[in-house]
Amino acid sequence: MSTELTSREVCQRLRDAALGVCTLRVMSVRTGRLSVDIEGWRLQLDFDGQRLNHCADCFCPDGREWTLDTRQRFGTDPVSLLSTWELAQIEGLLRQRV
Repeated sequence: MSTELTSREVCQRLRDAALGVCTLRVMSVRTGRLSVDIEGWRLQLDFDGQRLNHCADCFCPDGREWTLDTRQRFGTDPVSLLSTWELAQIEGLLRQRV
């Protein structure tokens, strides 16, 4: 039985990309929104060209998904769980690939 992805699981995939353990590829770019792939995990990121604001949703290869719920309290967005260094690394990767 499949359960929902947690914010921490999605954050860990972003951390893996920040550390260079996993490859981050930009799949498509729309104004303010990037579709990225981190080794089979598909994420929709709100990115303004400089700053990563939040993750809108994530789908992992086993079929589980996570979706941002704006009614949730602070701290539930995987991006908000990243350290300052990890966030800077991800933003740098995104700027290089856009």
